[in-house]
Amino acid sequence: MKERGISAEMRLPGDDGRSGSGRSTIYMMIGVSAFILILLLAVTRNNSDKKEKNSDYVKEAMQQQQEEDAVEPEAEPEQKLRAEDLSFWDMYPAESPEDVSESRLEGGQEEENYPEPEDEEKQSKDTSNKQEVVQEDPSLDGKHTLVKSSDGTEEWVLISPYLDKNTYDFSNLSESANLRKYTENGKKISRIGVDISKHNGSVNFRSIKAAGVDYVMLRLGARGYSTAQITLDDNFVENMEAAIEAELDIGVYFYSQAVTQDEVIQELAFVLQNLEPYRAHITYPVAFDMENVANDKARIDGLSRDDKTALAVSFLSGVESAGYIPMVYGNKEWLIKNVDLARLQDFDVWLSQEQDVPDFPYQFAMWQYTTTGVLNGVTGDASLNLCFVSYSDR
Repeated sequence: MKERGISAEMRLPGDDGRSGSGRSTIYMMIGVSAFILILLLAVTRNNSDKKEKNSDYVKEAMQQQQEEDAVEPEAEPEQKLRAEDLSFWDMYPAESPEDVSESRLEGGQEEENYPEPEDEEKQSKDTSNKQEVVQEDPSLDGKHTLVKSSDGTEEWVLISPYLDKNTYDFSNLSESANLRKYTENGKKISRIGVDISKHNGSVNFRSIKAAGVDYVMLRLGARGYSTAQITLDDNFVENMEAAIEAELDIGVYFYSQAVTQDEVIQELAFVLQNLEPYRAHITYPVAFDMENVANDKARIDGLSRDDKTALAVSFLSGVESAGYIPMVYGNKEWLIKNVDLARLQDFDVWLSQEQDVPDFPYQFAMWQYTTTGVLNGVTGDASLNLCFVSYSDR
C-alpha cells in the first residue's frame, strides 16, 4: 500500500486521470502565444511602414525647400516710419540731427552737409592750435612788455601784477616847439624840465626859463666807472647859482659806480655835503643814477641784480632820511632787468625812454623823452623831461 503514500507533487499531468482538462490548458497557452507573436509581427511591420513614409516625407519636404530657395523672393516695398504713426513720439524731447536731416529730405528740402567726425576733429585741432598760438604770443597777451637791450637784443618780459601800473592817457599829450605838455580834463598837470651837466657847457638859465622850462635837474657829481674816483661836476656850483637866480625849481642827480655798501654810503655823504649850502632851494628830487656804460667796461658790470638794488635802496633811504625827495633814474632795460622794482616801490621813478609815447608799464613820476632836444639857452643837444608831479607844491 506504499503506492498510496506517493506525493502528489511528483505526479505528471494526466496521472490523476483528468487528461482532457490538461490538454485544453496547453492548447490555450499555445494559442495565446501565437496571438502575441502575430501581434508583435503586425506592430513591427506597421512601424517599418511609418518609417518609410516619414523618410519619403522628409525627402519631399527637402526637395520642395530647395525649389523654393531657387526662386528669388520679390522685394517688399519699403515702409518708412513717420512720427505721426507713433503714439508715444511726444515722449522724446527733441529730434536728433539725423531725424532732422531725414525729415527735411522727405519734405523735399536740401540736405545740410554736416562735417564728418574726422573733419570736426581736424577743425577742433586747428582752432585749438590757433588759440595756443595767440596765448603763447607775448606781444598779444597783454601780460608782457618788450625790453630792448643796449646790445640790440630784445626780450618779452612778464609784467609783474604786484607793481603799480602807470595810468597816464597819452592821447592827452601834446607838443609845441619841442616842449611837451600833458593834460587831464583839459588842465595842464605836467612840468617841463631839462637836465644839465658840464657836457652842456655854459647855459643861459634865464633863457631856458623864458622858453617855458619849469625846473632843472643838475648833475652834482659822479664816480669814475674805471678810476672809482668821486668828483664834483665841474659846472655844478655855477649852474646851481644861475638856476637859483633864474628862479627855477631845482633837483639834482649823482652818477654812481659804487660796488659795495661802503662806497655807496661814501657817495651819499658826498652828495649831502655839497647840497647843504643850497638846501632851501632843492624843491625837486635827489636822484640816484646808476647805469651801464656803452661800449666800455664798468666797475658795476660784475654786480648782480640784487647787488644793484641793495645799493640803490641804501642811497635813496639816506636821501629821504636827510629830508630830500629820493628818486631812482634809469631806462626801461635798467629798471626792469637790472634792479628789482618791488624793493624800490617807496621811491619815485625817473624814466629815460626816447620815443613818442613811453611803453614802460609801471608808475613813473618823471619822463626823459629826448636827449637830443633843441632848447633856447642850451648850446647843442638838450635833454628834455616831462614831470607829472608838482614837487614844488608839496
